[in-house]
Amino acid sequence: MSGEVGPTSNDISFPKEQEYEASKINNKFNPTSPRKVGFLSFRHLNAVALIIILSASGMVNPEDLAFVLFSLFYMYFISKVAFPTLHPSKEPTIFSPQNKLLRIYVLVGAIIGLFLPIAYIVHGIYEDDKKGIEAATPHVFLLASQVFMEGVTFSDRFSLPIRVFVPVCFNTRRIFTIVDWLRSEFSKVEEESGGFERRSHAGRGLAVANMAFWCFNLFGFLLPVYLPKAFRRYYSGDKV
Repeated sequence: MSGEVGPTSNDISFPKEQEYEASKINNKFNPTSPRKVGFLSFRHLNAVALIIILSASGMVNPEDLAFVLFSLFYMYFISKVAFPTLHPSKEPTIFSPQNKLLRIYVLVGAIIGLFLPIAYIVHGIYEDDKKGIEAATPHVFLLASQVFMEGVTFSDRFSLPIRVFVPVCFNTRRIFTIVDWLRSEFSKVEEESGGFERRSHAGRGLAVANMAFWCFNLFGFLLPVYLPKAFRRYYSGDKV
């Protein structure tokens, strides 16, 4: 989700991949593409800022932080040992940059997975809903971490299988955090009415929407579509 959530994208970053590949062909960045600082776009830097804010607030579990750090080191490890970059200049784009349906899919993922949960957390601070905040934060933190790592992998230093590793790994982990989020929301005792009751219903709906979307993203897109295509392109690189 490099700010563009979804099939990572990878769960989030296919449009980012497309912009990057197109820029290599033209030897310059498209003026309409996101501005970049170094190898990261501003959407990735925004994800870093969100990671820092959540971590500094003390709302991030040590287990989730350890998972992100382990994934980062493991990504570099397998990129050297198992899936080195074979032909950086010849790696093709998996999906067409003109695929509007994919762009819409990524946008929907960003809204459901990041924007609405962030709004839910901010609103929970004002409503003093500590239980709701604690339940939604792990998903947001891991998705922001995924967006950042996707930005890192879309460079000549990483091969297509590494780009697949990030969304599949993080999407799988986040499903477990969403399950915990669902349990927390449905276990709330509705002792209050009014705004708190409406917030409770909104939290449940948001958790259900995220569960449905990211389960489909993993089992309906990443594993049966994106993963096979990426490995097929990687291992047929000599023929491209």
